[in-house]
Amino acid sequence: MVPFAGWNMPVQYTSIMDEHAAVRTAAGIFDISHMGQFIVSGPGALAWLNRMLANNVAKLEVGQGQYSFLLNERGGVIDDLIVYRTAEDAFFLVVNASMIDEDFAWMAKHQPEDVAFANESELWAGMAVQGPESAAAFEKVCPGRALPPRNGIARFAVDGVDMVVCRTGYTGEDGFEFFSPAEQGEAWFEKFITAGAKACGLGARDTLRLEMCYPLNGNDLSPDRTPIEGCFGFFVDLEKGDFIGREVLAKQKAEGPAQKLVALEYTDKGAPPRSHYAVLDAAGNVVSELSSGVLSPSTGKGIGMAYVPAGLAKIGTDFFVDVRGRQFPAKVVKKPFYKPAAPKA
Repeated sequence: MVPFAGWNMPVQYTSIMDEHAAVRTAAGIFDISHMGQFIVSGPGALAWLNRMLANNVAKLEVGQGQYSFLLNERGGVIDDLIVYRTAEDAFFLVVNASMIDEDFAWMAKHQPEDVAFANESELWAGMAVQGPESAAAFEKVCPGRALPPRNGIARFAVDGVDMVVCRTGYTGEDGFEFFSPAEQGEAWFEKFITAGAKACGLGARDTLRLEMCYPLNGNDLSPDRTPIEGCFGFFVDLEKGDFIGREVLAKQKAEGPAQKLVALEYTDKGAPPRSHYAVLDAAGNVVSELSSGVLSPSTGKGIGMAYVPAGLAKIGTDFFVDVRGRQFPAKVVKKPFYKPAAPKA
């Protein structure tokens, strides 16, 4: 157990390799009760969220969700989050645990009078069930109820109490997030364990997400980096109208960013890469540092991500990763590092 965003969080229950394999081949469950939940509603909710977030919330139909960014005026990432549309003028946001207070304060600072905005993070327990057998686990725990489609959200009552299920994830595998009232969280977690999901900790969550090149806020995303530099332009809609940070992002897209976040993979065996390890160009000059790095359980290779000069971001470009004075050769590869099998229907 380690301290994380004010919580005590499990790094592992058995081993990172064991838990990683469970998610890739069967089903794993992560306690995500530390993450935040915001409720936005009112006649001005859609317009307000579109001014606050980089993606286009207007594209969402009721029951759909999307990945997005909360930006500062410099276009830097305050947080990455998922926003779900639960009604024509109501939305459910899931934000990172370490950013709950900052996100809420930033958004409340810009809140108009025709929008109701609430932080319900203390009210919800959350768990993420991920893996090719996750749907089967859901059927055992909630027989007769259907999971929403990919990137969807659904609410249903159990004994008169509202539950929320969202079909997204942070592993690349099929799966869902299940939110219950906080006091019922332990009981639901145990139900999914009984249904076949293996308890997984932060260690496996990190190896799984990095194999997919999913960013970690505070490492791969920061207030000093924009989504354009991070190569996440797909989640930015510059055509929807004005939003906070848009001017900077539009300029970067037009001119090209000075740096880009690339995927680096060892070309031979080597000591596991970690965040903040120095990245050197082919001539041996330090040009960056890893924002994330692990030994990939699925590929057996050292993998990581780093912001490098745009001129060195081409696939196949050679680098070295410095691990405590030893340099291991790596190269830029196409994202992601690992491609999961197609999810079951």
